[in-house]
Amino acid sequence: MKFALTPEQIRIRDAVAKLCANYPPKYWRELDDARAYPEEFVNHLIRDGWLACLIPEEYGGAGLGIVEASLILETINRSGCSGAAAHAQMYTMGTILRHGSPEQKARYLPAIARGELRLQAFGITEPEAGSDSTRIRTTAVRQGDWYVINGGKIFTSRFQHSDLMLLLARTTPYEAVQRKTDGLSVFLVDLRESRDQIEVQPIRTMINHETNQLFFRDLRVPAENLIGEEGRGFSYILDGMNAERILVASEVLGDGYWFIDKATRYVSERVVFGRPIGMNQGVQFPIAQAYAQLEAASLMRWQAAYAFDAGERPGFEANAAKLLASQATWAAANAAMDAFGGYGYARDYDIERKFREARLPMVAPVSNNLVLSYIGQHVLKMPRSY
Repeated sequence: MKFALTPEQIRIRDAVAKLCANYPPKYWRELDDARAYPEEFVNHLIRDGWLACLIPEEYGGAGLGIVEASLILETINRSGCSGAAAHAQMYTMGTILRHGSPEQKARYLPAIARGELRLQAFGITEPEAGSDSTRIRTTAVRQGDWYVINGGKIFTSRFQHSDLMLLLARTTPYEAVQRKTDGLSVFLVDLRESRDQIEVQPIRTMINHETNQLFFRDLRVPAENLIGEEGRGFSYILDGMNAERILVASEVLGDGYWFIDKATRYVSERVVFGRPIGMNQGVQFPIAQAYAQLEAASLMRWQAAYAFDAGERPGFEANAAKLLASQATWAAANAAMDAFGGYGYARDYDIERKFREARLPMVAPVSNNLVLSYIGQHVLKMPRSY
């Protein structure tokens, strides 16, 4: 199957690239130095409607699919920008669009589409549970028309720049369920009403990525903000996770292509010993190898995206896309760093900044080892490894 862009998709790609041209490397360097959020860039994405691309037209969005969302994020990162500051507003749509009630959609989606609300925070990971989401300890207890939530989350990004947060909590104790995936529920938390009930501790990381540890003490959430049925939240977030894997893979691919674009241009122009260094196979071959890996990963990404838009749950394809994209981009990052040599470490060339960013997808939003475990057990039917 050949995945070729339609004229409309090409128009989307070109429009996003044009927007990104307003935010040159200097903009991102200064944000990196200040550990600041790209407020101006995100507002521009919102203003032009790109963060509402998955919201149906009836709610004021563009009504596009994961394929187009993937293209948007890839283009952002290939342009040297970063979609990580805003991508959650796309992948959290998988849970809300498929499992939110008509009342919830009518209440929140139009405001999100208009740019009046931001849905950028996703609270799932906990310090002790890690990637084993069934072992989370955050509880939500029904009290009349409210759920009272206690516990905490870690690595919850963009909390300070979000009006809404998707939150996973246990509504039935782990010991009282037949299957460990039962008893988990998803809530849409309106931070405008409850931010002061949540303690926040920012976590400084090796890249400019705003993330936090959160603590909930008797956080009250209206029962009407429960997504779908109580106790079935784990299956609901799988839709969000598949979308997340696909969209993160697309961002990562954008970074990989950025490295290739930078490296091929540099090695073609950089002359040492009287010839362009790109003539040397030791320089040329790693770049070519990484490019081939990126193209293969991109095909898996498109397969996952088209399956998701067809209403399927492409668990293997989405996870494999993220795995392959992270590996290919890390190869591209190393090839670019080797090609630039000492200049790769120089701040003004931007390689070092993107190099740091390229390491994260190997471990997050899901570790590549867990992806391999998933493929081994659920796809290849080998014995469970953990």
